[in-house]
Amino acid sequence: MAVERLLPTPEAAELVGLVSEIAREQLAPRASAAEEAGEFPRDAFRMLGETGLLGMPYPERFGGLDQPYEVYLQALEEVAASWMSVGVGVSVHVMTCSVLLRHGTPEQIERWLPELIKGDLLGAYALSEPSAGSDISAMTTRAKRDNGGYQLDGTKAWISHAGVADYYVTFARTGEDPKRGMSCLLVPADAEGLSSGTPERKMGLTASPTAQVYFDAVRVDADRRIGDEGDGMRIALAALDSGRLGIAACATGLARAALDCAVDYAKERVQFGRPIAEFEGLQFLLAEMAAAVDTARATYLYAARKRDAGLDFTRDAAVAKLTATDAAMRVTTDAVQVLGGYGYTRDFPAERYMREAKAPQIFEGTNQIQRLVIARRLLG
Repeated sequence: MAVERLLPTPEAAELVGLVSEIAREQLAPRASAAEEAGEFPRDAFRMLGETGLLGMPYPERFGGLDQPYEVYLQALEEVAASWMSVGVGVSVHVMTCSVLLRHGTPEQIERWLPELIKGDLLGAYALSEPSAGSDISAMTTRAKRDNGGYQLDGTKAWISHAGVADYYVTFARTGEDPKRGMSCLLVPADAEGLSSGTPERKMGLTASPTAQVYFDAVRVDADRRIGDEGDGMRIALAALDSGRLGIAACATGLARAALDCAVDYAKERVQFGRPIAEFEGLQFLLAEMAAAVDTARATYLYAARKRDAGLDFTRDAAVAKLTATDAAMRVTTDAVQVLGGYGYTRDFPAERYMREAKAPQIFEGTNQIQRLVIARRLLG
């Protein structure tokens, strides 16, 4: 069902409405079959780039729409409500763009950002490693100085868009200091020595490839370093704050889709001579699901508004990510329960929503890490 939104301008309302319409009409009908087949919808990202979604929070002079982050996130929620894999993919791509815009030189931004926000190029964020997930200071991928550039060697893990991305925002060790010895490089996917592994066999989000990425003596020019040498951890963590808001918006969209599915079914399913929606016990469950969706949206909007105001929003992003993704897991599980036996079959999308809800509790920092972030901000 449509969401009654409070958007800052009529233009913003029109943009979110346009994205919602495109998502419903062009993404939702394809989602189930593509997820079943594990087919990555590369064309969807070009289409969303043409609508302006990928550049929505970025300046007009680079081809963006110069909208507040809260507007972009509400449009992203609409995409995820129609197709979660595409929503997550948009969030990852837009996060890679933010690294370039916030930390790149004017020359780097002019050179690459317009293509990125149009969707002509698709990005991946290469931070995690087989032994460096929550603890990114344990990173072992190295970037050694080499003939005025860098030589990259190592392995990245759990990389969304691995094998289909056009570039990888890559974090590698350039020094020995665990926190200040990391740098950020924008690595083209066709660089010699770069390859990706077999996609992981995931329980959900199967239309979005996730795999390891290998760097075997990959040479990268020095002008592809984003930010100063040694600034990588600061860049990575700042990007993750924004990325967590993207995942929170996606999780909210997924939970909303599950709620809509449950409500529609409850109105139609007849037991004991009347629709099950008339039973008070089920009404209470649906009410709790709706409250969880609304709460999730409120947390990401609050954090986004602080971001738009230039305020520190690290703790708020962690709260939003934690709240929204836990809500999505709970709401999708309850949706399966509302549908009963049918919810456990692939005749309805509820079981897919439930499988898809698990991953957001894990990526962009597990929800246990979000609790640590919140607690450390509380305790100073």
